[in-house]
Amino acid sequence: MAYETTSSTLNDLLPSIVAEAMFVANERSIMRNLVKVYDLPMGSGKTITVPRYPVQTAAGVNEGTDLSNTEVSTDGATLTVGEVGIMTTVTDYAMMTSASNVIADVGRLFGEAIAKKLDQDLLALFSGFSTDVGGASTAMTPALVMKAIATLRANSVPGDELFCVLHPYVAYDLKSALTTGGTTVFSAGGGVSDVANEALRTGYVGRLFGVPVFESANIADTGTAGDYVGGVFHRNALGLAMLQDIKLETQRDASLRATEVVGSAVYGVGELYDTYGVKITADSSLVNP
Repeated sequence: MAYETTSSTLNDLLPSIVAEAMFVANERSIMRNLVKVYDLPMGSGKTITVPRYPVQTAAGVNEGTDLSNTEVSTDGATLTVGEVGIMTTVTDYAMMTSASNVIADVGRLFGEAIAKKLDQDLLALFSGFSTDVGGASTAMTPALVMKAIATLRANSVPGDELFCVLHPYVAYDLKSALTTGGTTVFSAGGGVSDVANEALRTGYVGRLFGVPVFESANIADTGTAGDYVGGVFHRNALGLAMLQDIKLETQRDASLRATEVVGSAVYGVGELYDTYGVKITADSSLVNP
């Protein structure tokens, strides 16, 4: 037969159902909660200097002997703040014909983008730590984490508020070593530790040698396939100076019949104390088998 009335011929009458918008997953921002944060008041300039008092040494003295002066001097770490931002223009027509709240959706995307940039800037500071317990051809192991912690403790770094952050590809090798002893998966049997059991159950290491272990895909590849620089550090190793927190604004452009959406922040990051952090350069077996 011919000339049937079908969904193709009546396509102009069929409504278009648009599902709720899906946001492509963004890496969870973690670093802001792991470093020393300084909130700067408006009008305080572009830099902040964090003074550091060096450790002093006392000595025994004989009775009746006058003490000599010890010169106490400070040095300091300087953090310089700068702007980051992102902008788009959404037309009225786009908003009127969209099934969702475009401005709200874009605002969420921009907020996540700035938070990601902040994390990337802080994570990049790991490469500046002078001490590296790993290497470009070294696979990640629990022993490297333990060595980094031992290095910090030998430098008299307090044992509390220590953190470890690794790229997920590197964390894979760590979890593999914990759960398999470096051999066949699940072969360790009853000999596995509570940490290994937790990694098997949840996929997360949790605490290792008393230090929380975090994973972040915001750690950049060093440029050599599979090499990533993670770190074990005290909170006071790195600093974040916030002059303006993440801010989202809109501005009407009447002649264009559109609305500008602007996201911005003003902050600075930097290393506060080098001996309070140890970098772990590791080569991932997933990327470079």
